[in-house]
Amino acid sequence: MARLLVAGGAGFIGSNFIRSILQEHADWEVLNFDKLTYSGNPDNLADLEEHPHYRFRQGDIADREALESAFADFHPDHVINFAAETHVDRSIHVGALEFIRTNVVGVYNLLEAIKASGTVKRYLQVSTDEVYGALPLERPDLKFTEESPFQPNIPYAATQAGGDLLCRAYFQTWRVPVMVTHCSNNYGPYQYPEKLIPFFVTRMLEGKSLPLYGDGRHVRDWIHVADHCRALDLCLTRGEPGATYNIGADNERSNLEIARLILDHFGRDDSYLEFVGERPGHDRRYAVDASKIRHELDWKPEREFSAALGETIRWYREHPDWRDRVRKRTGVFNPHIDLWRAHHRSSAP
Repeated sequence: MARLLVAGGAGFIGSNFIRSILQEHADWEVLNFDKLTYSGNPDNLADLEEHPHYRFRQGDIADREALESAFADFHPDHVINFAAETHVDRSIHVGALEFIRTNVVGVYNLLEAIKASGTVKRYLQVSTDEVYGALPLERPDLKFTEESPFQPNIPYAATQAGGDLLCRAYFQTWRVPVMVTHCSNNYGPYQYPEKLIPFFVTRMLEGKSLPLYGDGRHVRDWIHVADHCRALDLCLTRGEPGATYNIGADNERSNLEIARLILDHFGRDDSYLEFVGERPGHDRRYAVDASKIRHELDWKPEREFSAALGETIRWYREHPDWRDRVRKRTGVFNPHIDLWRAHHRSSAP
């Protein structure tokens, strides 16, 4: 038996991970420690409310006293951190202070709690490929490795890089058993609809246009959340403390291609595309080399993109109650792009 504390487990990836862990490790106990911000949704884990090995505790990793209390009561063997402010547009238009508070101060508090506990065997910090900066579109052969330098170009990525560097320092200085993962763009069920795929699907369901920044040719590597969760499980149980692992699916697609795939699914044409002015600091391409986790932990993605995207679209279409409750709790899904659209039009084809 192991006792796993999941920070930020009510969000998109965290809730999928908790469900996966309880299926794969029947004897594990899970404590979900989540602040329940706008994107932390109790509905994401409603099916586990009566599960004998699942507990929920509302709390903020930036609140050191609340975090230490959770550690003292639960005595975790393992910790994984999904608790992060992650929406790029919010870090630009609202400001970076909340991102610093959660992504840097919160990670510091977790590291301090783990260092003081004496019981935690492994800590997994779930981060992003955006810490590496951007790759040129004209060099598809280039990918980020675990040795690539951090060169974040947006406030969100800079705060994630700050938390990751703290993890490195705590391992080097005190041998806190931390591992860091950098994953590419996720998609799948339960994702808050400010992110690209559920945002576009939701707009299609409402008969609205799909707004694309700039020329829409920004490229991301897309991985299904279930494949990401399997990789995280392997890192948590078999990874080497002090190591960094890149997680990607070698499935690069432009935002314009994603939009057109969703339009095709709904039987609509390019007249529903709307190009808006470029976002500040918008990186052209991300791509990670995931050969390390493939070779060392024997992981590879299993979900074929076209079929998995279709399943994801169907999930949002078949769960209108989930969408309606999210909107009722949080309002407009992505007000930042709507504001940007109102003032910055683009003539991109």
